[in-house]
Amino acid sequence: MAEECSHDCGSCNQDCSQRDMHKKPHELSNIKHVIGIVSGKGGVGKSMTTAMLSVIARRNGLNTAIMDADVTGPSIPKMFGITEKALGSDMGILPVMSKTGIEIMSMNVLLEEDTEPVIWRGPVIAGTVLQFWTDVIWNDVDFMFVDMPPGTGDVPLSIYQSLPLDGIIIVSTPQELVSMIVQKAAHMAEKMNIPILGIVENMSYAVCPDCGSKIELFGKSRAEELAQQFGIANVARVPFDPELTNCADRGLIELFEGEYLDKLFLAVEEAVKDKKQA
Repeated sequence: MAEECSHDCGSCNQDCSQRDMHKKPHELSNIKHVIGIVSGKGGVGKSMTTAMLSVIARRNGLNTAIMDADVTGPSIPKMFGITEKALGSDMGILPVMSKTGIEIMSMNVLLEEDTEPVIWRGPVIAGTVLQFWTDVIWNDVDFMFVDMPPGTGDVPLSIYQSLPLDGIIIVSTPQELVSMIVQKAAHMAEKMNIPILGIVENMSYAVCPDCGSKIELFGKSRAEELAQQFGIANVARVPFDPELTNCADRGLIELFEGEYLDKLFLAVEEAVKDKKQA
């Protein structure tokens, strides 16, 4: 570090070990922990995982928020039955509140019509996501879950570099192809020095309604194998659950039943608290 450091990293070109490129949130925001929910490809249940984890956190008495960073494919408001639009003033934008008090910011609470497409290039999308962080007035948030767009492009890179992520959770399904793409997401996190806090294997199995046995429709689970490969301690398997899907489709995700992700969330909560204390 330079001898006469001003600690203004934005105007500094020094290669400094204490350099912090994270963007500051809105001055009225208070956010304790930020967890990214990522996937190597779309359609694996990343948004569903984000919604479920936020509901579990709220059920545990924590102030919870969701930043829907999937700007071109936002689905979080639909799952929570949110139809109202975000309000704002000269001070900033206010997130929309779910029925149980989860703060939510998504592109679909800013558009006049939910079906209006967002036809933007990558840098514009990335800039919008950063505005969700800097221009939105988040209240006293214990856990913010960031529903990230799939892949390893502009937006995930911007989030990794600009937001103070405590870690990420990778969402996958059992197929061999998807498992290979999971490894890409995991390698990106490693290169960015972001801890991988857990793996969620979605659509992992179905439960026979007659005998209760588990049927692995996509073949044998690879979640444990991938977790061992990357030294990840926490693994959760979520089955095909028609009731869970029904809740999401009806905008009632906050009523879902099932403890598929409870242990994972408690482990993540403990991990980030330990990290902060260290």
